[in-house]
Amino acid sequence: MTLRDELLKPIWHAFTALDVDKSGKVSKSQLKVLSHNLCTVLKIPHDPVALEEHFKDDDEGPVSNQGYMPYLNKFILDKATDNFDRQDFHKMCWTLSSRKNLEQNHIFISNDDAFKIWCIFNFLSEDRYPLIIVTEEIEYLLRKLTDAMGGSWVEERFEDYKLKLNSKRQCLLVWELISLVGSGHFSKGMDHQTLSMGINEVYQELILDVLKQGYMMKKGHKRKNWTERWFVLKPGYISYYTSEDLAEKKGDILLDGSCSVEPLQDKDGKKCLFLIKSSQKSFEISASERKKKQEWIQAIQTCVNLLRQGRPAPHHYSRQKRRELRLKQQAEQEELELRMSELQTANEAKQLELENMRKVGEKHTSSLMAAWRQHSHQEEKQKQLNMANQVTNGRMMHL
Repeated sequence: MTLRDELLKPIWHAFTALDVDKSGKVSKSQLKVLSHNLCTVLKIPHDPVALEEHFKDDDEGPVSNQGYMPYLNKFILDKATDNFDRQDFHKMCWTLSSRKNLEQNHIFISNDDAFKIWCIFNFLSEDRYPLIIVTEEIEYLLRKLTDAMGGSWVEERFEDYKLKLNSKRQCLLVWELISLVGSGHFSKGMDHQTLSMGINEVYQELILDVLKQGYMMKKGHKRKNWTERWFVLKPGYISYYTSEDLAEKKGDILLDGSCSVEPLQDKDGKKCLFLIKSSQKSFEISASERKKKQEWIQAIQTCVNLLRQGRPAPHHYSRQKRRELRLKQQAEQEELELRMSELQTANEAKQLELENMRKVGEKHTSSLMAAWRQHSHQEEKQKQLNMANQVTNGRMMHL
């Protein structure tokens, strides 16, 4: 997903929320406010004259989505870079859209958890508008959420839900997805806190690109002492902090294709050791148990392998492959439908040809029968004439 596509989805929600009567149009005064807010959170210099000039012939009248897009592209999206706080941007668009659409009384999750589901929806939704999330992506999210909560996936429950969903349509809008997760239908037996923690874990991975995090001990480079740090693994680096509130960052371990990670023998009274070799320096780490040591080594090695292959993070890559598979299946389905249509057309043409041949045959047969009947009638008349002549001749001879 490009930066433009990533930004456009939340902006679409915000624009749609301003379209109160669902006419596809928003007043220019509201667009001024939206544009100013977008420039602020995206850290783009705002030109207050640009929007006025763009719609100078429309005064304060409503502006269509199509009319706003050229302005949005030229003055905002074309100027956007990665130099902004994504959470601030998403929060701004969420505030505009949730105020109109979120029915808090009908769900059992907090506004913050609903916001995280909204962000996940934007990540998993199809790249077409109006935005929807298809059945396969709904299942992917619910499976990850169930796993994050430590629950067991009940295949039959989702199959029943999928049948109901398919009887209407095979997708959900964002507010329907929030209601589905908030209803607790797929988190039965889990309390609200467990569900909230599960939503946060999936949000951390899919939206914040946090592939793994947790406390471990790190050996210092100067004093060689061991200090507990909170480690956060992302696709291109590992950051470590004094605690999990991320208030004080102590450093980064940059990852690239030349990095390596390997287990170490126990030493200095420390167990479950492993070594991360980066292009800059090496880091000795001690996990709390053997299982966590293996999980960290595997997660880091996966990141390094992806960097060597030039691939995106695992969740981005898997989303890309699922979409490619859907497009392939859709193309195959369309090709099959085209072939079936061609066969049906050919069959109908053949049937029409046979029907025409039958009609021609019937007409020819009818003509033959008519000719035969006429010929038979003439023969009969000739016979009668001959008999009459014979009788006449006989009488004449008798005389």
